[in-house]
Amino acid sequence: MLGAIGLDAVQEITYRELVGHGAADAAHLAGRLTLPEKDVLQALYGLEHQGLITRSAERPDCWVSAPPAVALAPLLSQQRHELECAELAAARLADEYRPEAVAPGVRDLIEVVTGAQAVSQRFSQLQLGAERELCLLIRSQPLAVSAEENTAEVLAMARGVKYRVVIGREMFPGRGGGTVDLAGLAESLGRGMEVRVVDEVPTKLVIADGSLGMLPLSDPATEPAALVARSSGLLVSLVALFEQVWSQGLPLTLGAGDEIEEAPSPGPEPIDLQILSLLLAGLTDVGVAKELDLGARTVQRRIKRLMDLSGASNRLRLGWYASEHGWITRTQG
Repeated sequence: MLGAIGLDAVQEITYRELVGHGAADAAHLAGRLTLPEKDVLQALYGLEHQGLITRSAERPDCWVSAPPAVALAPLLSQQRHELECAELAAARLADEYRPEAVAPGVRDLIEVVTGAQAVSQRFSQLQLGAERELCLLIRSQPLAVSAEENTAEVLAMARGVKYRVVIGREMFPGRGGGTVDLAGLAESLGRGMEVRVVDEVPTKLVIADGSLGMLPLSDPATEPAALVARSSGLLVSLVALFEQVWSQGLPLTLGAGDEIEEAPSPGPEPIDLQILSLLLAGLTDVGVAKELDLGARTVQRRIKRLMDLSGASNRLRLGWYASEHGWITRTQG
């Protein structure tokens, strides 16, 4: 049934055995499947290469299945029309999957991925399995560095997946690392990717459809490791983090000759300056609302926008920022 997505007969029964019965080494699997150990070992290597299984963190000689709902989705999304039977098999595997069958310490909502190849595979799977949107925070070295990952981006965007990406300024030439591939970025912008730039990105992060998130667990000097989170309080926090950083970024666009340009910083609107001047004159939010014939919530929302624009954590700092940057001296309409 899973031959349509590239598994041979031995790989399929080996994978089913790991999904249904949990972690096992090659010798035990060969005994349970009544197959030569060398055939089972070859099947395990093939399944690992496709990201369907990993070695147990507690027992490196044992193998555990990756969650079928995560591991099989990218393969199915690329061949859905021709592989209806395989999709049904994957759904059955997802129903059979028992979180307690995997290695100790691994839970249903959290997965820890270790090793450069495994992390790269998970990133590609998140892209290829996305149906609506990919959100990325990129700092230091870019996440999409291999040809396979670049292909995943192209395929995902061709299916209509929306990309929103935030990049730190230190990654551009002349600003430190200079690790951004400007030609590749221009191509991505041309395909419709939305990209914003901020002074500092707090962490690398990938979120697919708001339901799966991946962030690094190790620094660049150690073996790559990442945490994959499904729908949970942690994922809600990661989504909020992305949206906060996204809201602070300035859009990048393609100008003449496909030159990458940074949009000018959005300043306060005339009504914002009026609100700010009245606040600095000592009026309360309610007083400002009455003076300008606005709703109190409208005033509070615009004050919040001013604080976001200035990066101020309180109104005292907002007043200082407005004075330093000439906001309160502008001509108001």
